[in-house]
Amino acid sequence: MTQAERRLFLIRELLSEQLKYGDIEIPQNEAEQRRLLRSLMNVRPPYPIEENFLTVQDAYLQEETARKGITDIADLTPIEPGIYLWQGDITTLKCGAIVNAANSGMTGCYVPCHGCIDNAIHTYAGVQLRLACAELMEKQGHEEPTGQAKITPAYNLPCDYVLHTVGPIIYGRVTQSDRELLASCYRSCLKLAQENGIKSVAFCCISTGEFHFPNGEAAKIAVDKVRQYKGDTEVIFNVFKDVDYKIYRELLG
Repeated sequence: MTQAERRLFLIRELLSEQLKYGDIEIPQNEAEQRRLLRSLMNVRPPYPIEENFLTVQDAYLQEETARKGITDIADLTPIEPGIYLWQGDITTLKCGAIVNAANSGMTGCYVPCHGCIDNAIHTYAGVQLRLACAELMEKQGHEEPTGQAKITPAYNLPCDYVLHTVGPIIYGRVTQSDRELLASCYRSCLKLAQENGIKSVAFCCISTGEFHFPNGEAAKIAVDKVRQYKGDTEVIFNVFKDVDYKIYRELLG
């Protein structure tokens, strides 16, 4: 199958799962097809799907990521021993684990094509990731507490694992409790990585953006806690925005 054929196959399969999608017409435009496929994956509940769908989906997503370009930690230069700063798309990083800034439900973002990192990670990992997260949460029996973390395979991402952590949401001024909970996110992820023999971890800017933690203060906590708890784990501070790159560059000297 070509990428176009795979994309159409996946769209048709996802549309056929739900009767309410019966009147949706598949657009001819490639960009609109991509958006429709991502939207259908984003809203799909966490239940099993046939193996032939996964085979096509996996080939499609891996090719999409390869086209974007994969960055291997082995090709990066540390900014200080064991610590890297890299600006780019975290879903294209090849390393031990990447960190997902999740919500307390832990099964991903259900808003079609939303710009959050949770949405991007679940999109390019594939539908298996949501199911794996749902199984963890069903076993746990309650929402994930802020400051803690869970581990799953990465499926179609170039990293090996995803560490899902829930950062604090800021509604007004930042409290000491907020700072401690954000610090706990970094500590929990590093502890989980060390327990699972993961040699490298890429952290996104947890709790900034949608969760409104001030970028500068969040970065200072991140750098302080990584330096304190990283041990032998290599850490990549992954940033997407120029403002965050500047902040981390100044903090890391």
